[in-house]
Amino acid sequence: MKALTFRAEREVVVENVAEPSIECSTDVIVRTRTSAICGSDLHVYLGREKGIEPGTVMGHEFLGEIVETGAAVKDLSPGDRVVSPFTTSCGRCFYCNRGLSCRCLEGQLFGWIENDEGLHGAQSEYVRVPLAETTLVRVPESVDDETALFTGDILATGFFCAEMAEAGPGRTVAVVGCGPVGLFAVIGARERGAETVLAIDVVPERLALAKRFGGEPIDASSTDPLPVVKERTDGRGADAALEAVGSPEAARLAIDLIRPGGILSVVGVHTESRFAFSPVEAYDKNLTYRTGRCPARRFIAPLLSFVARKKYDFRSIVSHRLPLSEGPRGYDLFHRRLEGCTKVVLTF
Repeated sequence: MKALTFRAEREVVVENVAEPSIECSTDVIVRTRTSAICGSDLHVYLGREKGIEPGTVMGHEFLGEIVETGAAVKDLSPGDRVVSPFTTSCGRCFYCNRGLSCRCLEGQLFGWIENDEGLHGAQSEYVRVPLAETTLVRVPESVDDETALFTGDILATGFFCAEMAEAGPGRTVAVVGCGPVGLFAVIGARERGAETVLAIDVVPERLALAKRFGGEPIDASSTDPLPVVKERTDGRGADAALEAVGSPEAARLAIDLIRPGGILSVVGVHTESRFAFSPVEAYDKNLTYRTGRCPARRFIAPLLSFVARKKYDFRSIVSHRLPLSEGPRGYDLFHRRLEGCTKVVLTF
């Protein structure tokens, strides 16, 4: 089958690899209908996260159709259209029982193989899904492929970020970084009832989308966000900052924007070794810091019901739809933000 594989820093290639097969009775094989390039894929691509083996199939955002099931799989059948979170989960361990499926004791991240252990990704024609019945979710007919795809990662992560930030009525929040996750954090904050959602970025296309989704855009390339946030909050600062970038600069800005007693909610993947703020600053600001991988499996079913209402045009974040054969170009476009790139979806 054709797959997009990691070769070296800034080098991914489309090549023929072996089709996956059932390895455990709880596995299924999914024929991919649509996949996507995620911002966290760029951490691997750019060498910020190291250890992945050359030849690993990339990607963890996917939707497809089941074509084969293991002997123990009873609740899923060939022909089912399903969406997956970016990690597998057993549904019964200590962490799964507490809604933290991303830390499942048996879970694996799609698209990461290291020391001959791990799971191939989903930027491929077929995907093996372990623990299928507690990982995959059927997609209702009322939801299109691309919109459903987002519930397994970036939409779930945006809503998780808003949840950690305690966005709600009467609160002013600042979203730092309006990539796909940040844009969906804008929606998440709005849906939780936040009074004001300030959306900060430097990319015109992202800022325009943030405005469409109910945010108040601040172009940080021409405007200092801090005075704007202060002016909107009687000089206090935002009740929470939702940081969806994963850089020291974004974290530093987020810290500066929040008031004493505020919350810093971080879903950007940080690879640096130190925080962008000191313990003294955290103490002096009575800071609440929340971060971590999104337990996407917990969000998928309610989000599928939410997106079926068609309140927002979720697909509008997609700037490029490319065949799998153009996957390497998609990585370059997304990394360098060429051609107004906001999100790349791969078609099959």
